[in-house]
This record gives sequence, structure tokens and C-alpha cells, in this order.
Amino acid sequence: MKISCDEASHICNKSQYDEASFWEVLKLRLHVLYCKTCAMYSKKNSKLTSLCDKAGLTTLSENDKECMKRDLEERLQK
Repeated sequence: MKISCDEASHICNKSQYDEASFWEVLKLRLHVLYCKTCAMYSKKNSKLTSLCDKAGLTTLSENDKECMKRDLEERLQK
């Protein structure tokens, strides 16, 4: 049931968006008990997510993404 720090960070990121399974979260919690580096990463990741939620940050719409992509491609062609 032991996981690597890479896997722990991946699960940590997934859990921030409620995409991690129960077992993944359990493995992460066990890992964080003995790995202080991952514990700090998890804590900072949670804080960042909380701050983004409080600020009301959202992602761009698909239309905005396409406009940005076209603009970037035009600038690169010049």
C-alpha cells in the first residue's frame, strides 16, 4: 500500500478537484503521515485551491481559448 512521492502528489492534485477515489485518498493520507515533504505539499496545495475558490477564479470558456489560440498562431507567423 506504500506509494511514491510522485504518486502521492498526483493523488493530491486529483483530490483537490474531487477526482481521487476513496482508496487513493486513503493511500495519500497514509503516505503523508510519514513523509513531511508530501505533507507540506498537500497543505500548500489545499491552501492554493482555497484561495482560488475565494477569489472566484474560473477557467476560460472554449470560445475564449480558441480566440487566444488563433491570436497566438497569428503572432507566431509574423
